[in-house]
Amino acid sequence: MKEFDYDALLKKLKETYPDKYPDLERTFLFAKQAHAGQKRASGEEYITHPCAVVDILADFGFDATTIMAAFLHDVLEDTPVTAEEIEKEFGSEILELVQGVTKLDHLDLGTNKEEAQAENLRKLFMAMAKDLRVIIIKFADRLHNMRSLDYMPHEKQISISRETMDVYAPLAGRLGISFFKCELEDLAMKYLYPNEFKELSEAVSRRVSERKDFLETICHQIEDKLKELNIHGEVNGRLKHLWSVYKKLKHLDIGIEQIYDLQAVRIIVDDVKECYTLLGEVHTMWKPMPGRVKDYISVPKANNYQSIHTTVITQFGEIFEIQIRTYEMHKIDEYGVAAHWKYKEGTTNVDSALDQKIKWLREIMDSQSDLKGASDFMESVKVNVFEDEIFVYTPKGTLLDLPIGSTPIDVAYKIHSEVGNHCVGAKVNRKMVPLNTQLQTGDVVEILTSNSSAGPSLDWLKFVMTAQARSKIRSFFKKENKEENIKRGREMLEVEAKRKGYKLPELLQQTDELNAIFKRLTIGSIEDMYAQVGFGGVTTAQILNKLIDSFKKKHVTQTIEEIETIAEKDSPSLARKMKKRSLSGILISGYSDFFVRMAKCCTPIPGDDIIGFVSRSRGVIIHRRDCKNIEDLEKDRFVDVEWDIATSDSYEATLKLKTENKGGLLASITTVISNMNISIAGVTATTNKDGTADIIISVDIHSLDEVETLMNKLNALKGVISVTR
Repeated sequence: MKEFDYDALLKKLKETYPDKYPDLERTFLFAKQAHAGQKRASGEEYITHPCAVVDILADFGFDATTIMAAFLHDVLEDTPVTAEEIEKEFGSEILELVQGVTKLDHLDLGTNKEEAQAENLRKLFMAMAKDLRVIIIKFADRLHNMRSLDYMPHEKQISISRETMDVYAPLAGRLGISFFKCELEDLAMKYLYPNEFKELSEAVSRRVSERKDFLETICHQIEDKLKELNIHGEVNGRLKHLWSVYKKLKHLDIGIEQIYDLQAVRIIVDDVKECYTLLGEVHTMWKPMPGRVKDYISVPKANNYQSIHTTVITQFGEIFEIQIRTYEMHKIDEYGVAAHWKYKEGTTNVDSALDQKIKWLREIMDSQSDLKGASDFMESVKVNVFEDEIFVYTPKGTLLDLPIGSTPIDVAYKIHSEVGNHCVGAKVNRKMVPLNTQLQTGDVVEILTSNSSAGPSLDWLKFVMTAQARSKIRSFFKKENKEENIKRGREMLEVEAKRKGYKLPELLQQTDELNAIFKRLTIGSIEDMYAQVGFGGVTTAQILNKLIDSFKKKHVTQTIEEIETIAEKDSPSLARKMKKRSLSGILISGYSDFFVRMAKCCTPIPGDDIIGFVSRSRGVIIHRRDCKNIEDLEKDRFVDVEWDIATSDSYEATLKLKTENKGGLLASITTVISNMNISIAGVTATTNKDGTADIIISVDIHSLDEVETLMNKLNALKGVISVTR
């Protein structure tokens, strides 16, 4: 393990920030003192981590304020230093940056995985919208943590790598910062797919070695051409990072020798005109492959990436890719929005160019109040941040970038909310098309409007893709049809409450819980709540689930004595059985001395959300709360139950697999189960006419984590289409 060179870092800071160096050195000494005596998992002094983060950020050329915040980014969380001390010593701007990063280290894990992930992303985007430097510091923090992940326990390595691959790397890509994106993906792959990482690393190394002389010759030929044309520039090789190679191999189902851009030749020059001059020259030197020229200069990617890509072939049949760009484009590719950073000391204002580049972020934050809940927010983020984009034109030639799957309605609201609200039709490439038509890159989209239009249709919400369009449509109905929405919302809540066995007026008497719901969903009154439900801004479940839980706690009808009374009435012999201690690990009102059975229809296991049903002859039957069968049972026989965490018994879980119908697959499935030391209680298999098979396997499981791990491993088997419980 190489020892961190503090002197080299301070020297770099002195050269890069000569006027601010005294403040930077003072901040370093403050952080060093605050973290004194603390060690990292590697055994290093803890101060090496913030110093490594600063070292990464200094190469970006960020302002001194960001560097100072990076030195202090773990002080609030890991030391006795208070926010007041930081503000007094370094000012409010640095305190806000440090607090922003600290909040991202305390993401809510919660009990509902989807809601927790949505809340975590909200915190990320709120921090970014307020000050982009927060997420940049967090990227550098995550990068150094990933570089030193070898010293963490295996479970931590997996969870941190998964979060890195799912959230931080895609977000860095959306911001156009390939410097972070590529290394974060490769480091995460190392832990998530260790075997594939090792094999691919070795294969790439061999191929690069084989083609080294060839590419050096190509670079020399291009350098000679630059001199001949009197064009200033540089030529170098660029190696595709491992995760992108792995994805390409999997997607195309090809061998590594068939990837032509594994090593690309990159030409960097001063201006755009020279890029196109060199494209023509390159095509005279080598023959271009048809359909392999991509002009991202005239049509940049959504993250502002610009370059010309062309794949050519030599007279000897060697194929390789050439990328041509300006120095400014190269800087943007490496550093994304950070390349355009124009923070001035003492302010938090960004230039208009940068503000335009993060417009998508502001659209998501502006629309979040109109999203129904966690699933809606996650879908909005997925579509608007982590998915690929298409590019379409207006008849006047304006270029619009949209998520894949966007429709003319998305274009209409992208232009202006009034254009969307008055849209009555659309033409794509001069032909009339339905409003739900999915657009393709290069389409010319004309929106037809009418002042006599009644406004948008609620049906549009079924096919629009952008958060902006969804938000504006909901906003229209929220304002224009309030009375109708109130009536519809009240009826929806009454019907759903009745279906669950409750009366809405009784549930609305839970004042404290109702106020908590209003605060969480930003609702001002019961009428506003009805209206929100009526136009689709809030689901009935978001209102009723919490109210019903509160009602049940305050009006418990199934006490222990009442359960025993029911049992005595139904069957005296059952009542005697219920006095025996249960071996199933279930607690009822905190007690375990009841006779219970697990429902065969949903086979609950520890970790599942469960409910008990007092049967007439078989004790308390335990169902998963999402079991469809409980909808038809008598509501007054339900009782709240929970798992006894002290139990270590096994439970039978039933897995349903949809697979390809091919020999040897069942053997592979049972081998996976056996390797996890899990017992198989039963197996049935049926074949289908469409070439698939349905396999139902009963296994003895100890926990929800164990069954989820098993399902993930079975899902990874070649030939397995899906695995469900």
